[in-house]
Amino acid sequence: MTEANARIAVCKAGKKLLKEGLVSRTWGNVSVRLNDSDMIITPSGRPYEDLEPEDMVRVNYKTHQYEGSIKPSSEYKLHTEIYKTRKTTNAIIHTHQMNASTVAVARREIPPILDDQAQLLGPSVRVAPYALPNTKKIVRATVKALKGRNAALMANHGAVSIGRDIEEVFVCCQVLEKAAKAFIEAE
Repeated sequence: MTEANARIAVCKAGKKLLKEGLVSRTWGNVSVRLNDSDMIITPSGRPYEDLEPEDMVRVNYKTHQYEGSIKPSSEYKLHTEIYKTRKTTNAIIHTHQMNASTVAVARREIPPILDDQAQLLGPSVRVAPYALPNTKKIVRATVKALKGRNAALMANHGAVSIGRDIEEVFVCCQVLEKAAKAFIEAE
């Protein structure tokens, strides 16, 4: 994927997340792997509806350095660590979607209750223990919760989904929300 196409894809994904109700205002973030050292990620603190492809930020996920004057999402360290540890992951979305966030607040693992959930997300959706946002502790805990899975909850925070491309990871977010809703209702 070219850098221009990656910027367009990340920008469109952010707007789609907003439209689908998986994020609100400036919360959450999206990235795609550009090559073996760089990613394109949404900027920090900017409303999705106002974003343009040129607002997306190129970050070296090995050094954490970024280009330009626009700051990357405050969760960029989580994205960089996932790319370093998951070689087949090429897209990441961090959300604050309602049902997944509710289960994250309850600190409950979602068992394999739906076929599409088990097939796409893994044998369960684990919850990373609570840690302050943007810290090494939350990054380590979330990467650990993702082991062998394509989604994880972050206690009292939200969720993260990963995939081979932006389309797949968006579907992961939708399936996660559906599974979380079914889990809440079944409980």
